[in-house]
Amino acid sequence: MDWATQPDPFRRFEGAPALPLDLVPVGPEPGYEAALAGRVAPAPLDRRSISQLFQDALGLSAWKQAGYSARWSLRMNPSSGNLHPTESYLVAGALRGLHARPAVYHYTPFAHALERRLELSDSGWSELTAPLSDGSILVGLSSIHWRESWKYGERAFRYCHHDVGHAIGSLAVAAAGLGWETRLLEAVFDDDLAALLGVDGQEGVEAEHADLLLAVFPRGAALAPDAERRFHLPAGLLGDLRRARWSGSPNRLSDSHHEWSAIDDVARATRKTAPPSEAFWAAPAQGGDDGPPVGGNALALRTIVHRRRSAVELDGRTGLSRAGFYEVLSKVLPARPVPFAALPWRPRVDLLLFVHRVTGLDPGLYALVRDESRRPLLAQELNRSFAWSRPAGCPAALPLFLLEGGDARAAARQASCGQDIAADGAFAAAMLAEYRDPVEQHGPWFYRRLHWETGAIGQVLYLEAEAHGIRATGIGCFFDDLTHELFGLRGDRFQVLYHFTMGGPLEDERLQTHPPYAHLDAGSS
Repeated sequence: MDWATQPDPFRRFEGAPALPLDLVPVGPEPGYEAALAGRVAPAPLDRRSISQLFQDALGLSAWKQAGYSARWSLRMNPSSGNLHPTESYLVAGALRGLHARPAVYHYTPFAHALERRLELSDSGWSELTAPLSDGSILVGLSSIHWRESWKYGERAFRYCHHDVGHAIGSLAVAAAGLGWETRLLEAVFDDDLAALLGVDGQEGVEAEHADLLLAVFPRGAALAPDAERRFHLPAGLLGDLRRARWSGSPNRLSDSHHEWSAIDDVARATRKTAPPSEAFWAAPAQGGDDGPPVGGNALALRTIVHRRRSAVELDGRTGLSRAGFYEVLSKVLPARPVPFAALPWRPRVDLLLFVHRVTGLDPGLYALVRDESRRPLLAQELNRSFAWSRPAGCPAALPLFLLEGGDARAAARQASCGQDIAADGAFAAAMLAEYRDPVEQHGPWFYRRLHWETGAIGQVLYLEAEAHGIRATGIGCFFDDLTHELFGLRGDRFQVLYHFTMGGPLEDERLQTHPPYAHLDAGSS
């Protein structure tokens, strides 16, 4: 790493009109369990609700300071190395208290403001959102690969898309807190999305790469039939967008750069240039009633969201109760509407678990099979000597299996690049993706989606850790071949894409913590 070229963590469009958003105080409502079950009454679409959505999903959560000089911000959405390659955009109609015309905005978390980049015509907005329900808005995400490659080199592409998955989860949870639903609009091509977000003219190492478009709408609102499949960007609107004069110019992030051609190659290879086939689409997630009862605790959603942090070290002592462990795992099942209803494909990621400190549960290697139709294939592909037995007290609706008992701490540490944090928690997880078949079936662009799914799972695990009084973190450095060997995998039918861990945190008392928006003059409202 060249510290002199460390990228600016905040993209700004210099010269674009900035519309400050409100800082909405954190209160006891809505409840955490009710929000994740999709049981919050819809809030009106206005300045305050838009302010809360971006504050809770993508805003700053705190500042950290070491000594007198080193100071850095933390955000609601986690990021590999806290480098934050993900940028966000709002495309919305007239918003009460914010702006009287449809427009495209860039969200700047440092100022907690929307930078208005382009106004849209009323007719263009109506044509664009015709398949969607009344009161819908669109949120777009893009990635600046340079922010990650500055530190991680070629690995940055994977990390960027883990971060996109975390941002999907963060947005879906924040929207659920407002009584809104979230759906990924997968019929949009990457080049068209870049035009809608106004990033198609960017070039060079610091360019943004358009990733996805989400529809956000009031819970229970009726979408047009097959809206997610039919949604597209009208040709006339695309022509207008490409001819338009956009406000503001992107700020320069670094004085000099190191180019990683492999990232450019894989970015080109995984672009989406055609719509998904019918086989891509899955039935939307339903229910969530098979898990622990909603309202089982008095935790407030926004309190958990705002206090989420990534653990740096774990204490090697703190564990989870067996009931707590089962509750955590139940939250990542795809039947849970938040955030997994946002993802329109059949779930492709299961969890291989290293269980260390769960009271009442034998330590060892476990598997959580998130799509039970995949279990026979996993039993065939994993070590044939594994037991596949049901652990004690496991709820019938939780597809968790003990593969092999024994102390798994050394194996977890070794598989995670020798990092103690994988062995010092209650458990660690390797997220195993069904890899070769879906990429061959749907196309190379699905490679990104597999990482998005792991990130969304990770976001739920982060919140669950906070809800249980402990802490979690993603582990970016791991040996996938060694993990495969530990579980008996051969070939590339399955691939480990992400490691994660959860346990009691060790806090660095030398660090000071400061409020997220003390630097702003505007008060909260």
